[in-house]
Amino acid sequence: MIEIKDLKKSFGKLEVLRGVDLSIGRGETISIVGPSGAGKTTLLQLIGTLDRPDSGSISYDGTELTTMNAARLANFRNKHIGFVFQFHQLLPEFTALENITIPALIAGESQSAATKKAIELLKLMGLEERAHHKPSQMSGGENQRVAVARALINRPDVILADEPSGSLDSRNKEELHKLFFDLRDRFGQTFIIVTHDEELAKLTDRTIRMVDGVIKE
Repeated sequence: MIEIKDLKKSFGKLEVLRGVDLSIGRGETISIVGPSGAGKTTLLQLIGTLDRPDSGSISYDGTELTTMNAARLANFRNKHIGFVFQFHQLLPEFTALENITIPALIAGESQSAATKKAIELLKLMGLEERAHHKPSQMSGGENQRVAVARALINRPDVILADEPSGSLDSRNKEELHKLFFDLRDRFGQTFIIVTHDEELAKLTDRTIRMVDGVIKE
């Protein structure tokens, strides 16, 4: 599904990715592990079209992304890719329901259709009673589940997660990990997870180990 070939990225004189090749299948859940500074998050950002590589190619089902202009990339990202970050990055002035609807509204859905889908996702996450709570009124685990629901609302092909359980306690971490695999089984999405959590990495279909900007395993 995703084909990455000879991907390179530098920031000034710092060479972060030094020729990455990677194939990821549809419905596969992979973890990307390695020491800090190995290039894991940079690779995830390039796969998610949040940044552009210096050279190399990234394609989704044969669609080459590195040649798209910014507008086409933004449209592709909105429809095909969902993001879950370590600190959820919910908008503090909006409720859980409103935060979840945002990607659907950007995609052109009506308010009523987006709200209906968001409520269904809140039920799926066990957060229906939190629909009108703002992030400051919810726990870290609840906020992260809202962030997962936001990532899912447009039914993307791929979910990219960067240290998704890094800020959670043990109980919420375990619940989030279980949620990822339940969602994979329910919706068939591809999950790419950057993590330092070895327990999470062991649960994934495949673990990619990065060192000094290249894949070692």
